[in-house]
Amino acid sequence: MRILFVDQFSELGGAQHVLMETVDAMQLAGWDARVLVPGSGSLVDALRARGIQTGGIPCGPYRSGSKSIADCMRFARDLSRQVRIVAGEIDRENIDLLYVNGPRVLPAVAMASNKRVPLVFHSHSHLRGAALKLTRWILRSSGAAVVGCSDSVVTPLRGHVDRESVHVIPNGVPDAGYHEREFDFRERLRVGIIGRIAPEKGQMQFIDAAALLAGEFPQAHFLIYGTPMFHSGRDYFEAVRLGARGLRVEFAGWQKSMSSTLREVDLLAAPSLDEGMGRVILEAFSAGVPVIAFPTGGIPEAVIDGVTGFLTRDRSGAALAARIRDVLAMKPENLQRVVRKARQAWGLLYSLGIYQQRITNLLETLVSKARGIEMPLQLR
Repeated sequence: MRILFVDQFSELGGAQHVLMETVDAMQLAGWDARVLVPGSGSLVDALRARGIQTGGIPCGPYRSGSKSIADCMRFARDLSRQVRIVAGEIDRENIDLLYVNGPRVLPAVAMASNKRVPLVFHSHSHLRGAALKLTRWILRSSGAAVVGCSDSVVTPLRGHVDRESVHVIPNGVPDAGYHEREFDFRERLRVGIIGRIAPEKGQMQFIDAAALLAGEFPQAHFLIYGTPMFHSGRDYFEAVRLGARGLRVEFAGWQKSMSSTLREVDLLAAPSLDEGMGRVILEAFSAGVPVIAFPTGGIPEAVIDGVTGFLTRDRSGAALAARIRDVLAMKPENLQRVVRKARQAWGLLYSLGIYQQRITNLLETLVSKARGIEMPLQLR
């Protein structure tokens, strides 16, 4: 079986890590994979290191949020070129399935396919406004299957596409190395936020919480791991740095080893304002790091308050600070009970092996159905 993956970015963000892990699963199953991405970047380097063939496709860059007239004109120009490139790949490489890893490239891939090849759209985030309306129309007209990382992500698409074509397959992450912690914060307290630096990830709310907690907990240090990505976020990054002045905040940059990073963190803050699921939360589950998160998007599907982690009352720095205070006041044995439950949830629902098994089963079923071979769909 030959699969063509198409992504709208060439850097390694969360959705691109999922693509990498899906490609790995295809290789383990003995299938061939080829990936089209715009330009060069860390995603391209990682794919080529695995022996995966890559090709180029024009896609932006575009401004985040609402698009300018220049963005719209560039998108129209990119679209026609994308269609030609994808259609050529389908014919030349005898592609059996198309896998789209971002809404910006979905229109072109659907047009190039024209229902000749099964199409899968993997949704990692919440679509809104015109993008949501366009995606609904494309999915309905193309007969594409939808994979979402959470129920929250696919809910706006339900009712607009065939019910049996919508599948929730949560992200899966490798084991980051669980170890028992004493949870004695009297001498040391390191609260971290890990991820792309962008407004929707909540670094500014994290800074607000740090300012509120600094006087109460002089032993506390606040760590911000990550950098801006995807041609945006520089102005926001500078605003966060300005807000952190005078506080015990360290900008630790991007780290290659999640396992090592999580060993340096006593509490993980996940104050996302928009989140499909959040891979770092699942990685913290596997490592035994308590998670304090905003009740955003798909996060409450994994973070059950007081069971696998802790949710704030609202999405503000004050609410994050208040929930951190609650966690610090807990008895160590009660906090250990929560992280053990989180580790158990990771093993049952969010491990990399479970994700790869489920996505492999789905893609194999879709191709078999297109070939007229009936197979039972078993995602678990």
